[in-house]
Amino acid sequence: MSTVTPDSTPLPAEDAPVVHAGSFLTLHYRLAGPDGGDIVNTFIEKPATLSLGLGELSPALEARLIGLREGTRTVIQLEPGEAFGPRNPEMIQKVAVSLLRQMAEPGETWDVGDVVQFPTPDGQGSFAGVLRELDPSGQEWALFDFNHPLAGQSVTFEVQLIGVL
Repeated sequence: MSTVTPDSTPLPAEDAPVVHAGSFLTLHYRLAGPDGGDIVNTFIEKPATLSLGLGELSPALEARLIGLREGTRTVIQLEPGEAFGPRNPEMIQKVAVSLLRQMAEPGETWDVGDVVQFPTPDGQGSFAGVLRELDPSGQEWALFDFNHPLAGQSVTFEVQLIGVL
């Protein structure tokens, strides 16, 4: 269960617009991992703009914004796996190095920790995997983790809603 903790920012006006599904938002936000370190922090740069429902934030984060009023500033704690789902062991898979070479630029090499983009089966998009291990020869297989990097982890989501349309 997530918790919402308000800070000392003045309360938004009663007649301020409210976030609903499909809202277009201008906001500052900070997403921090379980160690408290910033993953994204727009407070130090220009605000972000996004439309709810387009997948720009995880569904769990979008759901926490619904019902908040323009002008709200709050901190939301999401439990392990709540924001980006649980870690799924089936999302850790071996890929033939020969397949990697077919997709790669000539001479391209990979190191453990690299993020590699793979085309979707329909060729209309891509998805990423983190290289976790290569077979000892480096010629047969590569072990990739296709889980979201924050899957199974708790996150802190701090948000300041600047505009709601």
